[in-house]
Amino acid sequence: MSPRLSFYVHIPYCIKRCGYCDFNTYTPSELQGPDLPSVSQNYIDSVIREISIAKQTVGEASVPTIFFGGGTPSLMPASELARVIASIRSNFDLAGDAEITIEVNPDSVTPGFLEEMRNAGATRISMGMQSAVPHVLATLDRTHNPENVVRAVDLARHSGYENISVDLIYGVPGETLEDWKVSVEASLSLPINHVSAYSLIVEKGTKLASQVSRGEVIIPPDEETAEKYLFADQRFNEAGFEWYELSNWSKPGGECRHNIAYWDGSFWWGLGPGAHSHIDQKRFWNVKHPNAYKERVFAGESPIKDSEVLNDEQKKSEYI
Repeated sequence: MSPRLSFYVHIPYCIKRCGYCDFNTYTPSELQGPDLPSVSQNYIDSVIREISIAKQTVGEASVPTIFFGGGTPSLMPASELARVIASIRSNFDLAGDAEITIEVNPDSVTPGFLEEMRNAGATRISMGMQSAVPHVLATLDRTHNPENVVRAVDLARHSGYENISVDLIYGVPGETLEDWKVSVEASLSLPINHVSAYSLIVEKGTKLASQVSRGEVIIPPDEETAEKYLFADQRFNEAGFEWYELSNWSKPGGECRHNIAYWDGSFWWGLGPGAHSHIDQKRFWNVKHPNAYKERVFAGESPIKDSEVLNDEQKKSEYI
């Protein structure tokens, strides 16, 4: 029986870096390019080459989930992302009921993008909402207007996506409990069946970390952040969303199967720079920079930077 192999597809590009973000993503200026099409040229070709490496490594496998994350996948042409799905389908046994998730930004997503991805097999949309309060979005350096979230979710629903998720962040400097309540209620007013709520973590090296160190913004006390979590959990449950995994709540049947695969010991392959994979108790990860990644793949070399084999103690700890 062939193994089940989920795919994460990393799209390492953003138009602007948010102040709190330490993800492995790059703006055109950070890559010394004039615009996104220039810096992302041939990127999908390199990802498709890595799919061939996965095929040579794993052999036959059934694919239950694909997740396009980033970065901002919705900045890429839908036709390019569709090529990735087609390549996975041609190399592996893509399940008929496969969950295929696309992360989108409310500002950059269009009806054409959503419809083309739906036709390519996408089944689930994950949208970066973060907050419904303008001054909180400003602190996070998010560029979207809160009204764009409503528009984008409606577009996704009208494009035929039954599974739609929004991401929220709480514990932002300057965010009051009342601000957080506004965001939670705004998310629950949307036609969604999944919500993720993450406590803000100030990562070293980010713009936000510099602002905190200079005293320009103050991180709320832990007690207040805990109160925000408890409020969200209560309201999500009252609205029919059940907590099922760390920072995620869903209505019945709306759970993100790709998220679950990370936690239940399944195999997954991360495509793209900095992406991590897990095959048969071995974890490995790719070189981080997109240019280094493309150079290696186009030279016929493995993009893998390093690996580790999980010992019994690690397996027990991660199982818990």
